[in-house]
Amino acid sequence: MTDVVHDSAAGRDAPDGPLFAERYRAIAARDMRFDGQFFTAVRTTGIYCRPSCPARTPKPANVTFYLTSAAAHDAGFRACKRCLPEATPGTPEWNLRQDLAGRAMRLIADGVVDREGVDGLAVRLGYSVRQISRLLAGELGAGPLALARAQRAQTARALLSETDLRLADVAFAAGFGSIRQFNDTIVEIFAATPSEIRARARRRGNGAAPRTTMARVPLAPVDAGETGENDAEGRPTDRQLLRLSLPVRLPFDARGVLAFLAARAIDGVESADLAGPDLRYARTLTLPHGPGAFEVRYREPDRSDPSAADRTASVGVTVEVSRLADVPVAVTRIRRLLDLDADPVAVDRALAADPALAAGVAAAPGIRVPGAVDAAELLVRAIVGQQISVAAARTHLSRLAGAVGMPYASGIPGLSRLFPTPEQVADGARHHLRLPARNIGTIETTMRALDTGDLAVSVGDDPTELRRRLVERPGIGPWTAGYVALRVLGDPDILMDGDVALLAGARTLGLLDGEAPRARQFRELAARGSAWAPWRSYAAMHLWRRAS
Repeated sequence: MTDVVHDSAAGRDAPDGPLFAERYRAIAARDMRFDGQFFTAVRTTGIYCRPSCPARTPKPANVTFYLTSAAAHDAGFRACKRCLPEATPGTPEWNLRQDLAGRAMRLIADGVVDREGVDGLAVRLGYSVRQISRLLAGELGAGPLALARAQRAQTARALLSETDLRLADVAFAAGFGSIRQFNDTIVEIFAATPSEIRARARRRGNGAAPRTTMARVPLAPVDAGETGENDAEGRPTDRQLLRLSLPVRLPFDARGVLAFLAARAIDGVESADLAGPDLRYARTLTLPHGPGAFEVRYREPDRSDPSAADRTASVGVTVEVSRLADVPVAVTRIRRLLDLDADPVAVDRALAADPALAAGVAAAPGIRVPGAVDAAELLVRAIVGQQISVAAARTHLSRLAGAVGMPYASGIPGLSRLFPTPEQVADGARHHLRLPARNIGTIETTMRALDTGDLAVSVGDDPTELRRRLVERPGIGPWTAGYVALRVLGDPDILMDGDVALLAGARTLGLLDGEAPRARQFRELAARGSAWAPWRSYAAMHLWRRAS
């Protein structure tokens, strides 16, 4: 899509701006590719819809486009009961926009406002509450509380439609503070009670029970001598499994992103099976209220269908949590890990314009940039992976996790432990990582800094500032800092300096002279890569694939 033009006072498209005309063409064509990227509010009906809504296209004079559902709701509109605008992939703009608004949206999606309030969000971003509220209201049309409420409503709608959770459990799983707040918000946004939304979903399924269910999974106590519902430290020894469907835009190179993760899978922490027909990837993770896990299953669509790129699909996930309040956080992190909110059509169109990349784009449409579920873990992986192969890094990290990671009895096959905390890594690195002393020292000091709070890495960081902080630390260079920004922040426009695999892929494509000095090759690749902006991270995935 083109650059965004906003009415700064309301967070909506200017009616006379070029983006209004482009988006109006999208809703007239009922183009599913734009679902979730903006919302269409119709003044004559008081309803907001997704771009592909099958209802009759409204007149331009009656239309206002909003970047967020929260902005549409705050302007007095209610969600369409026909197209369910909340049931869409998220907007890729929060990664494209590395400004304060984009950083805030990533943190809100990760549940920071629900856990720490607007004060916590402001502290993480380094601004006052008043500044954050004013900026978000001006840029996006809604303040942080309204944006967080929209996130809760979206989670609640999915749980009502796809699970058999009790309504009270749905309320707290979605992050609402009370049943009354839950009921009032759902009625206000969707013009229907929670029970009516669930009944409507069942009618769509021809009266069948919800497509997915929730089950309690009893787990062995951490201490084998303990029995009952809690371990010696009072932690629950049973967890809950929920099966959900996460929307994704097609084309989706699921095999590519899962193969990337599978090649780096740490024994016990991750498990993968790409033999098919269902692709599978699972892993444990640490959530705000305790440990958890998830499993992804995806069946690749028929690529011979020419209309596949114009449709949305869904990824089946099983989420295992200690507390239901962690469900939305887990879902957000899975979406980031798999890059489910990308705009694959825009990426493919831009990269295919380069003849050297066109064949790769055709062979792997919808390529994704893998994210991360834990910033500290990804930083450890990046430091360990310096100067060694992917297979060697996996061996080192599996040995470390097996020695110091906390055991975890999961209901999902193949998972047996959590990735070590920064403190555990710092304590165990010297004993279990067979790396040069300098690398071990870098790992120890960096993990100590994360553990004490002297260093912070999160999805809400500014990319330039994050890379500066990391490069200032002994033993961390531009490659490591760039890799962390690529995967933790989902920055779509990184072509890492010093990556020999990128050079190998570029030489395979005939982009570089393999006889030239390496420093010259890096300069030439950087110059060539400027044409791939703002999608250089996705171009890097194509180059890495060719290199391997």
